[in-house]
Amino acid sequence: MENKIINRDHQTANKVFDDRSLERDYATLIPLLREGLKVLDVGCGTGAISSGIAALVGPSGTVTALDNTEKFISSGKETYKDTVNLTLIHSDLFNYQVDEKYDLIVSARTLQWLSNPLEALKKMKSMLKPGGIVSILDYNHEQLEWQPSPPESMQHFYSAFLKWRADAGMNNHIADDLAGYFREAGFQDIQVFNSDEVYEKKDPGFSARIGIWSKVANLKQIVEEGYLTEEQRLKAIEDYDQWVEDTAERMTMKLNEVRGFSFHQAPDSDHQ
Repeated sequence: MENKIINRDHQTANKVFDDRSLERDYATLIPLLREGLKVLDVGCGTGAISSGIAALVGPSGTVTALDNTEKFISSGKETYKDTVNLTLIHSDLFNYQVDEKYDLIVSARTLQWLSNPLEALKKMKSMLKPGGIVSILDYNHEQLEWQPSPPESMQHFYSAFLKWRADAGMNNHIADDLAGYFREAGFQDIQVFNSDEVYEKKDPGFSARIGIWSKVANLKQIVEEGYLTEEQRLKAIEDYDQWVEDTAERMTMKLNEVRGFSFHQAPDSDHQ
């Protein structure tokens, strides 16, 4: 996709993607899924959520999952090789061409990385059947809440991270702008669902979930492009990991699911 090149730590990112599930990480989508649907998942990572979608659309349905990072697709093909109605493809959304259109197109936590999310939505709309649905799940990074406040070194890293993203044309509050993008792209019956991720110390896997920001801080590109020093980056990781272990109580990541129909038609009972 037409964006800043991001040199991801693939091993770390694989683990993050593999730990995701439809039920935990895209639960608002589940009521839309029914047997026989033809689904496209854009920005699927290693395909963990895609596999959950495939299970619910059943053998009469199909899921095609795209990601523009080849290593993620290769990993997913091995992990989900027995999921016969799931096809993982290494492709950019804008280069992907289809002969048959889709009932449902989904994309979780992907448009936040694009400098042209409106164009992405227009492309998705062009691949829908009449009455088809696009569902987008994404963040407002500007409203991230930590309780109590994390170390100053991580706060400094996070500010640098948001500036790096904004300077590259990425929308740090895209969750709140998605409905407007949908309208501009010509969708109808636009619906917004709050999907905030809330992690509390009592929850299983709390440290791993809240520790996502140490993994994000592995993004050395922020140092290479002059947004902070290597020493600052490493200190942010060290201090944050200690804070997660000793002090952290809660983190809330603001997240919305927004969906729209390809023409003006109220959803039928299967879409409730």
